Amino acid sequence: MAIKVGMLLIFFAVMVGVGFYCRRRAADVSSFVLGGRSVGPWLTAFAYGTSYFSAVVFVGYAGQFGWKYGIAAIWAGIGNALLGSLLAWVVLGRRTRIMTQHLNSATMPEFFGRRFGSRSLKLAASAITFLFLIPYTASLYNGLSRLFAMAFDIDYAVCVLVMAVLTGVYVIAGGYMATAINDFIQGLIMIVGICAVIGAVLGSQGGFLAALDALARVSDPAVSETPGVFASFFGPDPVNLLGVVLLTSLGTWGLPQMVQKFYAIRSEKAIDTGTVISTLFAAVVAGGCYFLGGFGRLYGDRVDVAAEGYDAIIPAMLSGLPDLLIAVVVILVLSASMSTLSSLVLASSSTLTLDFIVEMMAPGMDQRRQLRVIRGLIVVFIAISVVLAIIQHRSSVTFIAQLMGVSWGALAGAFLAPFLYGLYWKGTTKAGCWASFLFSVVVMLANIFVGDAFPALLQSPINAGAFCMLSGLVLVPVISLFTKKPDHDLVEGAFSCYDRRVTVRQREALGTAAEEN
Repeated sequence: MAIKVGMLLIFFAVMVGVGFYCRRRAADVSSFVLGGRSVGPWLTAFAYGTSYFSAVVFVGYAGQFGWKYGIAAIWAGIGNALLGSLLAWVVLGRRTRIMTQHLNSATMPEFFGRRFGSRSLKLAASAITFLFLIPYTASLYNGLSRLFAMAFDIDYAVCVLVMAVLTGVYVIAGGYMATAINDFIQGLIMIVGICAVIGAVLGSQGGFLAALDALARVSDPAVSETPGVFASFFGPDPVNLLGVVLLTSLGTWGLPQMVQKFYAIRSEKAIDTGTVISTLFAAVVAGGCYFLGGFGRLYGDRVDVAAEGYDAIIPAMLSGLPDLLIAVVVILVLSASMSTLSSLVLASSSTLTLDFIVEMMAPGMDQRRQLRVIRGLIVVFIAISVVLAIIQHRSSVTFIAQLMGVSWGALAGAFLAPFLYGLYWKGTTKAGCWASFLFSVVVMLANIFVGDAFPALLQSPINAGAFCMLSGLVLVPVISLFTKKPDHDLVEGAFSCYDRRVTVRQREALGTAAEEN
């Protein structure tokens, strides 16, 4: 216990210390929200990765999908690395960095407002962001509480409050730069921790081959009659597994807290470096989480999934580890959760301040007041999410993965297609954006309240979210082709940043032979 508590105190001290160290670098709105657009590739890549993976993935997704699909769940990790990281950086990174600076937009709703010349679009995007980031944030606390209860036997509410307060302190003090530096530290902890945990868990089963052999002998007639299906390449249910891969991978393209990382990176050249780092980070962390979860059925004698839920699987797998390794695991998941929480509260509070309050209520608000409002809303947002997390925990409303699925599905479904087409296609219209916004919000809200009326495949929030994202990619261009064309000057002004002429000084003027003749 002394080792666990000591490691936690050191971790908390470092996080808070970084926050106060960065306080001077958060003196204005741009510095507080985007780090002055001067964040290096390593910090940006780790900030992207740690915001991507939290207790939701480590405890919720790894446990649930590892149990359902066996070792095939690792496809979700592969998709996270290739589609959610590599391709996201290649397709979105450079163009996002250039156009957002050109349009002077600090948030995704602000981008929509200026790219399409629509105040109503900006306000709608702000409302969607604030509304659907809350269930995602509440889900972060839930996964963390399971591990704290296992390691320290601490009440859930205490875990939630400690994590919320400490995260709020360093975000309020240092803004984006503090979160980026802490994300780097937390990312290193996550890499070391996941490798150590996988080694320990497989070691307890006699090694990788022995564990795989034991998994091949597990059968569940309720899932599949195929022998060895949980150790197979595609698992017992490849169709639903594909939905998981799409939502957790393609979804990052439309999440405000993820895309905002591209706004802050230092330069185009830094994006190339960040692409490699981010992909490798995702391969290790996401791949490791789902790989670990794939062996969950070997611990079926330690957990009653029907009574305790999927969220109890990973804690049951870890409960027999040495105390030192459990302390590492707790800090690993704490790192993942705090980094994601800091990203969420910063994205939500800055969006509500810059895109809603300043726009609607106080258009003349100066920088100091905007900073005070952003910091105040960070407190409000954290408080709301804490209350919802405690209510959800005590009423057992749903699983972690389902909470995250609703949030990701609504946000990514609403924003992915309009943002992607807005960066690349001049023909994208406001009507196309509205169609994507309304379709995804309506579908995901309906999935919560009348999900039983959906087709069997879409009753899962995971599949419904993936459906919304793919539908948006079709809806936006189709609606755009049959609605009023965007203002020509507005579009050309936005895209002029990609064709900017650069003049350089020529030191020598040696003409060709043809020119001399």
